[in-house]
Amino acid sequence: MNEEAITIKLTRDQAFVLSDWLYQVVFQSDDLEGIMHDRAVWSPIYAISGTLDKTLGEIFMPDYGPRLEAAKERLRADLYGGADEPATSGQDTIDAPQAHRIERGTAGNHGESDQGR
Repeated sequence: MNEEAITIKLTRDQAFVLSDWLYQVVFQSDDLEGIMHDRAVWSPIYAISGTLDKTLGEIFMPDYGPRLEAAKERLRADLYGGADEPATSGQDTIDAPQAHRIERGTAGNHGESDQGR
C-alpha cells in the first residue's frame, strides 16, 4: 500500500465553504451512520477538517455568517457565471454545471490535486 501523501489545493473560499459544510453535515448530524456507512471514512474526514480548522482564521471571526455567505456567492458566480440570487437549498445539485458531469478526475479550475509533486 502506497502511503505517499496527496496534496489538495483549494481557494480560501472553497476551503471556508467546505469547512462549514463538514461541520454542518458531519459534526452536527444526528445520523452519522447514515451519512458515512464505512467508519474508515472518518480518518480522511478528520484530517481534512483538522487542516481546515488550523488554516482558516475566518471560522473564529464574529462576522462568520456574512463572510461565509460572501464566499458562497463568489463560488456560485465562478461556477455558474453570475450570482443573481442565492441558491436555495438543493439548487446547487439540480443546476450542477457541466464541469460536475465531466468524468471524475478532471478538477479544472475548481480545485487541484497534486500527488506529491
